[in-house]
Amino acid sequence: MLIRDVRPWGGQCSDVEVVGGRIAAVRPHGPAGSGGEVVDVVEGRGRLLFPSFSDVHVHLDSTRIGLPFRAHTGAPGVWAMMLNDRENWRNAEVPLPERVAGTLERMIANGTTRVRTYAQVDVDCQLEKLDAVLAAKERFAAHADVEVMAFPQAGILREPGTVDVLEAALRSGASVVGGIDPCSLDKDPKGHLDVVFGLAEKYGVEVDIHLHEPGHLGVFSTDLVIERVRALDMRGKVTMSHAYELGSVSEAVSRRLIDTFAELDIAMATVAPSVDRQLSLADLTTAGVRVGLGEDGQRDYWSPYGNCDLLDRTWQLAFTHGFRRDELIEMALAVATMGGASIMSHDVPRLAGIADRPGVAVGDRADLVLVDGETPTSAVMDRGKDRTVLHDGVVVADGLAVVDL
Repeated sequence: MLIRDVRPWGGQCSDVEVVGGRIAAVRPHGPAGSGGEVVDVVEGRGRLLFPSFSDVHVHLDSTRIGLPFRAHTGAPGVWAMMLNDRENWRNAEVPLPERVAGTLERMIANGTTRVRTYAQVDVDCQLEKLDAVLAAKERFAAHADVEVMAFPQAGILREPGTVDVLEAALRSGASVVGGIDPCSLDKDPKGHLDVVFGLAEKYGVEVDIHLHEPGHLGVFSTDLVIERVRALDMRGKVTMSHAYELGSVSEAVSRRLIDTFAELDIAMATVAPSVDRQLSLADLTTAGVRVGLGEDGQRDYWSPYGNCDLLDRTWQLAFTHGFRRDELIEMALAVATMGGASIMSHDVPRLAGIADRPGVAVGDRADLVLVDGETPTSAVMDRGKDRTVLHDGVVVADGLAVVDL
């Protein structure tokens, strides 16, 4: 394949040759026919070329994308919001498997080809949500890489039988085990984390901890996670998600956590919240911490936000951090693309600082998205819809429509 007349990360007009699912050459743009013998040609038309997006924190199992808009009915707090979801999710206008598959399809059409999705498992839904997510993963296996997490949204210890369901989910195909607010939800951080890390060891899977806990409490839970990463030698196998307030205690604590995350290769996944007490994105990236972006819920029973477009969420990431300089806005784009990719696959290196713009060089996997725009920053600001998406060197979406493979 030859991708003609594109600008990798906003650079000079180039022709990009793809062989065997990887970028084989990047040459200055030349006249038609100058690339040698190729099977397929993708006309870039001067568009920007980026690595495709990586959504590493999305709840496909609770989506209402494509359904009529409904008023938000959840009460504040994780437990109250969970009960609201539990009360309503079965009553949607179309069956859950259709909603999940349709949402994943829209994500791919907008340029996301790497997805880490949560699937709630508890005594209420059992494996029903997990099965819907696994079915969507299989349906779009040629279009995107999808990791599925067994996620105990209702806690692990509050409801008898949850541990059994969580373990059944891992036997059924989940490749990540989740935890959530070990102190404030289950009120037994040791017991909660013992289950999570015990299952991770037993099934050889990674861990992702949802952390909404504030200030010192959030740091306390994080330190318990760090202890287990050291003791069990789980470097590179743990992600902290949300962690809104880990930057709120003191500069010294923030620095210690960032340095420890880098040392133990503990990743972070953000959904670009509108808070000012989180760890600095620039400091995390400079230290070499793997940081990825996600859309969280997709217009579901938790929140009316979400539209399946990670470029839109990249704008939110830059905006909520107060970024104005091109260098920092482009860093947000690097986090949304290869930052998340490095969480899903350790064959992908961590971002090497604020100025790193990886993913479109010779040897890189040809998971790519073409977007209209003048510069990378303008693409984030304008979020144009003239997009072509490649996965493993194959066009999987064009013009916001998924290609039937």
